[in-house]
Amino acid sequence: MLALATVGFALNFWAWALLSPLSPTLKDSLHLTSVQQALIVAVPVIVGSLGRIPVGALTDRLGGRVMFPAVSFATIVPVLYLGFSGHSSFAGLLVGGFFLGIAGSSFAIGVPFVNEWFGSARRGTAIGIFGAGMGGTAISALTTVKLAAAYGIAAPFVLTAAVLAVYGVVAMLMLRDAPGRALPTQPVAARLAAALRAPITWQASALYAVAFGGYVAFSVYLPTYLKSGYGLVPADAANRMAGFVLVAVIMRPVGGWLSDRFGPVPVLLGVFSVVTAGAAVQAAAPALVPGGTVTFLSMAAALGAGAGAVFALVAQRSPAGTVGSVTGLVGAAGGLGGFVPPLVMGSIYDMSGSYGLGLLLLALVALATLVLTATVVRRPTPAEGSA
Repeated sequence: MLALATVGFALNFWAWALLSPLSPTLKDSLHLTSVQQALIVAVPVIVGSLGRIPVGALTDRLGGRVMFPAVSFATIVPVLYLGFSGHSSFAGLLVGGFFLGIAGSSFAIGVPFVNEWFGSARRGTAIGIFGAGMGGTAISALTTVKLAAAYGIAAPFVLTAAVLAVYGVVAMLMLRDAPGRALPTQPVAARLAAALRAPITWQASALYAVAFGGYVAFSVYLPTYLKSGYGLVPADAANRMAGFVLVAVIMRPVGGWLSDRFGPVPVLLGVFSVVTAGAAVQAAAPALVPGGTVTFLSMAAALGAGAGAVFALVAQRSPAGTVGSVTGLVGAAGGLGGFVPPLVMGSIYDMSGSYGLGLLLLALVALATLVLTATVVRRPTPAEGSA
């Protein structure tokens, strides 16, 4: 079940990230500004993020066996629209990207689904392994530009739609919810309200907005950053972005495992220390090799481990019966954390011709999150401590 959930998450994230590798090409062909280019990659992020709130609550009620194939089938429609028509105009890209955001909500299905299958001693590792499905963005980075160049721009979209269709059928036939899964008796609104009252929801949301938000922001904007800041061609930029993604993906289960072993808070303290230092160094625009490469890969490792550690914390401290609802809200915060930076970076680059100020702002935000972790998050409430 863990493997099936991870594959489903990866395939939906593949679809969710289809526009990012093509954004430099689309900018040139449609004569877009940097802000318009940033919007193209940011719109699926914000829709997928906000969609996690209802999807997480519905998963508490309906289970992953229903929700995984439902979201996978729904994603096929915007994927095909973008492949055959939507890519030809800025408005079409925004409309298609809006509905493509459905794929990003799949994260809020997998966490409660996996959480039910594993005991508390192994949940951090299991959820970290599931979270490695975010490597679907690496599949997109490695294949989209090459397929579009070889077979036409529709090719990567048609391939992704076909794979999602196959997965949806397999999920319908093989996915099973955990035996004895407790069904919530309260309506969705009441469960969301209960999740909003839990301190862990707000704490984890802040942490995830920086950890996963930073990962999403770099994974969707890094090709643009490398092309504009270092003059790389789109294919080279996409390959380097894939390397960033793969390091983060590998480190996500490591972050979950370390959290099971040492606790999530010490892991998160290390994570935000690395991100603070890395963003500050990159703000000075070092040479790409070796300085920039080492800096970005270090931040990728930290952000991946941090994303795994946050949901180990969620699994430990969430009130019973609300894991899906808390996951949806925290996941939304993470996605929103990835929505803002590309827009800020694009605006700063348009005004100054440099990304330095944007990276300096990231360093300050990571430093503030480090302080929050060391003070507020370190001390759970009595209710959370017994959860």
